[in-house]
Amino acid sequence: MQVTRLDITQLRSLRAVSLAPAAGINVLIGDNGAGKTSVLEALHVMAYGRSFRGRVGDGLVGVGERALEIFVEWQQAVPQRLRRAGLRHSGQSWEGRLDGEPVSQLGQLCAALAVVTFEPGSHALVNGGGEPRRRFMDWGLFHVEQTFLPYWRRYARALKQRNALLKARAGGSQLDSWDHELAEAGEAITGWRQHYLERLQPWLSETNAALAPTLGEATLTFLPGWRRDEISLADALLLSRDRDLATGFTSVGPHRADWRIRHTGLPQGAALSRGQAKLSALGCLLAQAERHAADRGEWPIVVLDDLASELDSSHQRRVLERLIQSHAQVFLSGTDIPPTLRDVAADFTTFHVEHGDVRPG
Repeated sequence: MQVTRLDITQLRSLRAVSLAPAAGINVLIGDNGAGKTSVLEALHVMAYGRSFRGRVGDGLVGVGERALEIFVEWQQAVPQRLRRAGLRHSGQSWEGRLDGEPVSQLGQLCAALAVVTFEPGSHALVNGGGEPRRRFMDWGLFHVEQTFLPYWRRYARALKQRNALLKARAGGSQLDSWDHELAEAGEAITGWRQHYLERLQPWLSETNAALAPTLGEATLTFLPGWRRDEISLADALLLSRDRDLATGFTSVGPHRADWRIRHTGLPQGAALSRGQAKLSALGCLLAQAERHAADRGEWPIVVLDDLASELDSSHQRRVLERLIQSHAQVFLSGTDIPPTLRDVAADFTTFHVEHGDVRPG
């Protein structure tokens, strides 16, 4: 997968910029606040429907502007074809087009363009709350399991309806109906998630050994969101009903799912330092990208925001060498070209970002 054109309008400080990225490594250079991270955000928004720094409504649209606009053209490898996607987003409403046709659901855009992002907040993947870890599993399934998204939407709708009934203190047959829907969709989602993590494990072991050997073997443990080894989701929902009516929300199910990563190089129960958490998260993300490439026959776009400030030169080298060998298209930002990149890459493309403008060079 290779982006050949990226147009961005009214996204933070970027008023109207256009890039023609090259295959391989693309480096965005500029001072802090110049707008280089905003370029990376544009790719992330198109692929996830949100920025890695929050929702579109949280300051992503340029000050005084009604909406941001993003256009991406990319070469898809499997099957080989040129694709185009456009998004106009005000923060409250959006319009999108994919290959010249309007789309009714934002997920249609997200399913088309696959992007894996490592940025300063990525350590939350392993030491933050459960939401980013659920998104991690669902991203992997979203792009390889065609029937996953319909079940995910069914579960989200049923959960919303059940929670509304719980807040209204309504029970009886109405709750029975939504419990049945939650259980059917939730069991399927949970099975897919567990299988995905199991299939990811060998890729994570190999990636972790290459990037962070001092952390030891990395092992993933899936937490389904209820005592799945003891009871079904239908039974868990029934047993929790009185508690849920008292609190007004659903306390068990895939929306409470999580996973944990353990490294044999750390003492039992020891917490990862911030630097170790970054390496662990990066290992997870690259393993996911490699698993995606194995499943789909092409690498996703890889976005690395401010890599030089996040990793020391030794770990930078390991990451860059791995990505160069993969032939993935990479977008890398920094205040300067990392010296490590000059050491390991024979060729790369540079873009200078200054005062919201982007120019090749």
